[in-house]
Amino acid sequence: MKGVPLPAIVTRAEWQAARDRLLVREKAATRLLDELAAQRRRLPMVPLGRDYVLAGADGRASIRDLFAGRRQLIVYHFMFAPDWQTACAGCARRIDDVGHLAHLHARDTSFVAVALAPYPRLADLRKRKGWTVPFYSSAGSTFNADMGVSSEDGEDFGLSVFLKGGDGVVCRSYFTTGRGVEPSGFRQLLDLTPYGRQEAWEDSPEGWPQSPTYEWGSWRDD
Repeated sequence: MKGVPLPAIVTRAEWQAARDRLLVREKAATRLLDELAAQRRRLPMVPLGRDYVLAGADGRASIRDLFAGRRQLIVYHFMFAPDWQTACAGCARRIDDVGHLAHLHARDTSFVAVALAPYPRLADLRKRKGWTVPFYSSAGSTFNADMGVSSEDGEDFGLSVFLKGGDGVVCRSYFTTGRGVEPSGFRQLLDLTPYGRQEAWEDSPEGWPQSPTYEWGSWRDD
């Protein structure tokens, strides 16, 4: 657009030198992100304490139902209160970012969104937006308040990670809000979970599930 500032125009050699300097910092940032993900895989967990009942496409659903038979569950706490005329625009963009869920499922991980609005309103929004992420309503339960995203001051957004133990006990392993919810690609979402990407190169505790980097995944049309 006319009048919009542009980056400086330089010679190829000058551009390459600037790019090389930036690459050093980019690689350092990547290593730091890997270290943070390794620390998340070593976080302790807390039992959820109760089996909340939510509402979804198939009616009443427990927290265990949200796992859909998988071991890990990522919940996006979607801001949409019962008395709101429309949902949070930022949360809607966040769900737009998520993309196809097949690759998360290939790593035994489910992803859902939970909001306080009645399920029919969530279903209408989901259909209008063309989202494939499952939505659930937490209306009538204390789930939002217990997760720290509903209070007397109003609604907030966030992202929680849950792990189902071998004994069926559901534990919360991670929570983030603010810009912490921005990671959207399936690899970045897996980095927030206890088992991570489950690739052989990762620094994970002994016994964690892992496989060769390029020998897992799912074609979307398989």
